[in-house]
Amino acid sequence: MTHPGRRPKSLTGRRPKSLAGRRPKSLAGRRPGDACMPRAWRSVTIVTSEEEFRNIGLSMTTHPMEIDSDGDDHTHSAGESVIVAGDLPAFDKAIPWVEKYRPQSLDDVAAHRDIVDTIDRLTTENRLPHLLLYGPPGTGKTSTILAVARKLYGSRFRNMILELNASDDRGIDVVRQQIQDFASTQSLSFGVKYSVKLVLLDEADAMTKDAQFALRRVIEKYTKSTRFALICNHVNKIIPALQSRCTRFRFAPLDAVHVTERMKHVIEAEGLDVQDDGLVALVRLSNGDMRKALNILQSTHMATQQITEEAVYLCTGNPLPKDIEQISYWLLNEQFTDSFKRIEEMKTRKGLALVDIIREVIMFVFKIKMPSAVRVQLMNDLADIEYRLSFGCNDKLQLGSVIASFTRARSALVAAAT
Repeated sequence: MTHPGRRPKSLTGRRPKSLAGRRPKSLAGRRPGDACMPRAWRSVTIVTSEEEFRNIGLSMTTHPMEIDSDGDDHTHSAGESVIVAGDLPAFDKAIPWVEKYRPQSLDDVAAHRDIVDTIDRLTTENRLPHLLLYGPPGTGKTSTILAVARKLYGSRFRNMILELNASDDRGIDVVRQQIQDFASTQSLSFGVKYSVKLVLLDEADAMTKDAQFALRRVIEKYTKSTRFALICNHVNKIIPALQSRCTRFRFAPLDAVHVTERMKHVIEAEGLDVQDDGLVALVRLSNGDMRKALNILQSTHMATQQITEEAVYLCTGNPLPKDIEQISYWLLNEQFTDSFKRIEEMKTRKGLALVDIIREVIMFVFKIKMPSAVRVQLMNDLADIEYRLSFGCNDKLQLGSVIASFTRARSALVAAAT
């Protein structure tokens, strides 16, 4: 019980102990920003000289950068953590060469100069129609239309185009929502000479029929404000109504000359050690696909410093030319059992795919002298075997079919000779 006239001790004008003229213990001596910083990060030293850098046993290529959040100088006490503030690796080293060396202008496009010059002239004269670019992959279709967009809109071309991959979004909702919303709005981009917007539909042959029919009406309705560029591999999968509304350009596979020139440019820019036979192998395996050639070149460079023919074939998993010659010799000269045993052993030891062997053997068949009827029958048999392999048929059974086909061809050759 308290004395009359006396206030309790806790109310005698004294402040609580934790607030008596000092900052709370947990905040004492902290720098600005420490309150939200994990405890392990509060003692950090930034290396500011090459001597300090060497003392911790690391290597340095550039002068380090001092990082300080509040701009004050702080002394470093013993036991503090150390972080080296060096330059980050160059960003372009991580960029795939397919994107790094993608043409940025129409003049950089490697081939198809007749098509590129026609589109360039239409763009210059402000008469660009709706476009339908079709052909095999890696022939420059997307690069060409992106170069057109850069020429039309300059640095703001990303604001003036709608780029969609129809393989991901190929339904009718995309046409009714994204494409129609973009095409129906008026562009207010300043500093752009060409006010008509551009809709780029890559892999348009993957769109459903309903989406293509809906797109036909959208193209008609918004022609005054928007141009459409359709890109596909198989033009027969585009409905005739869309084809008739576009100017069509076919991009054929690149010839060996253009692929070789582009490969030499990349090899020189990257400072690679590529042998002549390695360059020939790159061009041969690309089959006119520039994207494939660049990917093979980059992957082979990552696997070995010196790029030779053998390195290219081993990196891609394709059979070497000398292996194909050996397999062809067995097919044309050995008995069925011996040929099957040796080819199967080589296929297992080197990790070869039967479909790759067949594709290379077909090219070897063209070099062999034989009657036309025998060659036709042999090619027909090999085509059927490759077709069955595409459906996942047993490799050993199909290998037996290959050997049987060559055995019949060999018997026909003997009969024709007698």
